[in-house]
Amino acid sequence: MKKIYIITGANGFLGNNLVRALSQDPNNQIRALVSSLKRADALQGLNCELFEGDVTKPETLVDIFAVPTDAKVYVIHCAAVVYIKSKPNPAVYEVNVLGTKHVAEKVLEIGAKMIYVNSVHAIPELPHGEVMKEVTNFDPAKVEGIYAKSKAEAAEYILDMVRTRGLDACIVHPSGILGPYDFKTSHLTQLVIDAATGRLKAGVKGGYDFVDVRDVVAGILSACVHGEAGECYILSGHYVSVAELLQLIAQAAGREPIKTVLPLWLAKLTAPLSEIYYNIKKQPPLYTKYSLYTLESNANFSHAKASRELGYSPRQIQTTIDDTVKWLKQAGRI
Repeated sequence: MKKIYIITGANGFLGNNLVRALSQDPNNQIRALVSSLKRADALQGLNCELFEGDVTKPETLVDIFAVPTDAKVYVIHCAAVVYIKSKPNPAVYEVNVLGTKHVAEKVLEIGAKMIYVNSVHAIPELPHGEVMKEVTNFDPAKVEGIYAKSKAEAAEYILDMVRTRGLDACIVHPSGILGPYDFKTSHLTQLVIDAATGRLKAGVKGGYDFVDVRDVVAGILSACVHGEAGECYILSGHYVSVAELLQLIAQAAGREPIKTVLPLWLAKLTAPLSEIYYNIKKQPPLYTKYSLYTLESNANFSHAKASRELGYSPRQIQTTIDDTVKWLKQAGRI
């Protein structure tokens, strides 16, 4: 039976890594949804068929979902607005919630299987010291920040569709994604660039759970086969302090490590200025009120369920950083 993979947000960081992995098998038919055919540089030379569309406009999804009835279709919904700025942004809700609803309706219409890429941010935080595992209900009121709230609302909608309408869908929750082939430059990749080039002069207290994008890809592709409808899977990696992360970046880049570490209270005072600075530079901000909240939150996520049911096994963070710096050098970014 022919296998067709429909990937939304295919030109993004996770999306293009998914296409890279799937295109290794010439038998896979890959349909990549991009917002603009003129801005699909991340997919150049890869074995996929490009479709221009917008998940917030369901009429633009007709062509990519026009599939043969005898094919096995997997829809990997990656399209999202990852947002850590303080200023309200209506696109977060429009893409993350309404867009997910539109995609889910299309999946149900053609009888496909959906892997919805959510986030650990949608999972309510437990007190420090407690381990956070998968949950079966999501509530925007129980999480902080507009991004987390949007992902919680979308996750609850998907699970409700599974329960009430028979949608074949499971959810994966990656933690902070790092790795190569980030053409659009997420805020974590910007951190690597700034630390590797010496533009970043100080770190902050705190840390988070970081995972390699290629391990998230492996987890998603395993979920296509082994993921059960209505189940959620945390795809986390390893907890790393900011100081440790900056040291690993310095080692990979052959630079002296950053020695100045600011307390979080001081970083919070300067966060508004940081947002203004990065807005002027037209780059993703590193330190915002929300990102600093994340760095002091409980990031003790367990991927035991994914390891047990999906064969998930994240690599060491040192390998991720080494490969990220190597790719950034090859791409002329540092």
